Parts: sequence; C-alpha cells; structure tokens
Amino acid sequence: LGRTYGAFTSRWFNSIQFPGQSWTKLEPFAHSQDEIQRALADVTISLDAADWFDIQEPIHNVIRVDMPPKARQQYREMEKEMFLELNGEGIEAPNAAAKTVKCLQIASGAVYTDDARSWSELHDAKLQALDSILTEAAGAPVLVAYHWKHDLVRLLKAFPRGRHLDQDPQTLRDWNAGKIPVLFAHPASAGHGLNMQDGGNILVFFSHWWDLEQYQQIIERIGPTRQIQAGHNRPVFIHHIIAADTMDEMVMERRNSKRTVQDILLDAMKKRGVL
Repeated sequence: LGRTYGAFTSRWFNSIQFPGQSWTKLEPFAHSQDEIQRALADVTISLDAADWFDIQEPIHNVIRVDMPPKARQQYREMEKEMFLELNGEGIEAPNAAAKTVKCLQIASGAVYTDDARSWSELHDAKLQALDSILTEAAGAPVLVAYHWKHDLVRLLKAFPRGRHLDQDPQTLRDWNAGKIPVLFAHPASAGHGLNMQDGGNILVFFSHWWDLEQYQQIIERIGPTRQIQAGHNRPVFIHHIIAADTMDEMVMERRNSKRTVQDILLDAMKKRGVL
C-alpha cells in the first residue's frame, strides 16, 4: 500500500479542502477500493461480528423542529442563493457540498458572519429539543455530535454540566467511568480507535454534515457491537435533531440512501423550481 501514509493517500485518494473548513476530506478514486482489496487479499481475513454475536440494530429517532419565522426567512433566502450559484456553475461542481455550509449552519441555529469566524445566533430550536432528550434520559449519559465550532460554544453555555471531548485522555476515562452526563464530540475527533461504549448508549446528532464515514464511525463508538463486546446488554438509541424542510433532511437522505450529494441537490432544485 506504500511505505508512508502520505504515499498511500496520494495514490488512492483525492484531497478536497472545503472553503471555511479547517480539515481536508480524502475521497477515494473510483478504482481505489478494488485495488486496495486485491493488494490486501493474501494477508488479511475479514470477520463480521454479527456472525458471532446476537446484535440488534440501533434504534433511530428523528426529531423534527420548526425554526422561528425570522430564521426560516433567512434560511429560504440563503437556500435560494445557494441553488442559483449551483445552477450557474453546474450541479456537478466539485464544491457542491461546500455550497450548503450556510444553510446547514442556519438549520443548526447560528451562522458565521465573516472570515474571522465571528458568528451570530439565529434560533435555539435544536437546543430546546436537546434539552427534552436529556430530560427523558433521566440522568443516563448522552453523547452529542456537533459540527460547527459555534455549536460547541452554544452547547456548553446551554448545558454547563456538559464536557467537550478534547485531547486530554482523562476526558475519555471520565466518560467511560460515567462521570460525564453530557459529552459533546465532533465526529472527526471520535472516529477509529476510540472506545466509548462503557460511557453510555445514547447518541444525539445536533448538527449534520455530508461525510458518511464520520457519521458511521461516531455511531460505532457506542454502537451495538461495542456494547455486546463490552458485556453491556442494552439497546443503542440514536436521536437525529432535524430542522424541518431544510438541508438537514437532505443530509439524512444521503446517509440512508448513499446517493451522491449532487443528485440530492439536483432533486431539491427541481422541487424548488430552480431548474
């Protein structure tokens, strides 16, 4: 596969930098999966935990919230502007997902206002929904996935007993020991290798993004397989807080159908009468 990580990624992945984002997405080329699998075929063996354990699927719960009228109007204006830009550039533009940034931010409740990352809060509909989830959890620890930095600021302010999953190893130990009632984690920071199943079995998606692997990986941190392997006989609950009639729903469709972002946006543009 290559002598270094850089050699591996440059051979089989396209590096994509999204405007306004501090991270880079690695997207495999069309031929990458088959070539990698062939290269590893004689030195690996694949086991499916479902063949060995009685594993139940996570219980998904979609919670739709309505944005207040002012935020709804701001969202409609931003969505219209986004669709017009995409229509002008062509729906196959490689930065189609990046064009959705502002719409997804508004759906979550706040938006960046300049290049210095200043931001403005627009509504608290999702914060109220999360408060209801925490109340229903009745003290059981809850893992909350966020995407934007202003999400984290707002979450910590609204729920001061919560903690952020940072680089301190003690934070993860405290979570698994049941000492953190609410843990806020970015999916990119809670991926491969983290064991979080001892801390709880409830996950909430507060805000949403297109990256399917990050979505799957943070679920796996506390997922059914991990729960069984750790000796916990309990179901896994996953709550999706969705702003109704927004880009949130398109991201959910992408996760469930694995359709391309471009196809989903194209359908949405047709429904809105842009095409």
